[in-house]
Amino acid sequence: MTNLMLLNNIDHMDLRVITRHGPRYGDAVNQALVFPTEFDELQREYPIFFRRDANGQLQSVVLLGLDRDENLFLDGDAWQARYVPAVHRRGPFSIGVQQGSAEPMIHVDVAHPRISRTEGEPLFLPAGGNAPYLQQITRTLGALYEGLDASKAMFAVFERLELIEPVAVGIRLDETVEYDVPGLLTIDQERLARLAGADLEQVHQSGLLRLAHSVMSSLGNIGRLIELKNRKRATA
Repeated sequence: MTNLMLLNNIDHMDLRVITRHGPRYGDAVNQALVFPTEFDELQREYPIFFRRDANGQLQSVVLLGLDRDENLFLDGDAWQARYVPAVHRRGPFSIGVQQGSAEPMIHVDVAHPRISRTEGEPLFLPAGGNAPYLQQITRTLGALYEGLDASKAMFAVFERLELIEPVAVGIRLDETVEYDVPGLLTIDQERLARLAGADLEQVHQSGLLRLAHSVMSSLGNIGRLIELKNRKRATA
């Protein structure tokens, strides 16, 4: 049950946010929603794919695990990667637009399990200014807000140029254990390589060519998933 409120330094002066990770904070998932504004960092850590949501809309995800509710990057209360996807860094915060205003404002879910008054990072300084953690959250939410528009623009071009194709992800751990991850899409490398003229200029000038290459290069991280999964099996 959520309880969203417009964040302010009067009502929420004493709020703190627990920043460790774990299942109780929503981190036990095998895929995470991501955005083009993060691709540069993500492609160094995770395999990036596309998928369609329940309404058929394209979205970007990273693969975190192979079994249901499995995040292989969780180790105790720590996330073992150099970069954590923004949706998992934002914690109890979101951006919303108040009635009568076009400016996006930060909202906080005061019922979120990360919210505390006794432990964690403070949101405000004693004098009322934003604490460093809240400044960090503001940047994260800004990237997510920009990422929503960037995703729409990216997929509009990728679909028009027919650059997205289904991909069969089969991961074999040994002679008896194999995983097939359904419903994933990726960049059609052959069609991308054949782009020319105005189409090639558009994807290059808009930065979409770099994003496409980030998606393709990220697939090398599947090997790390296999390594993490085998390590988990060995210690189970």
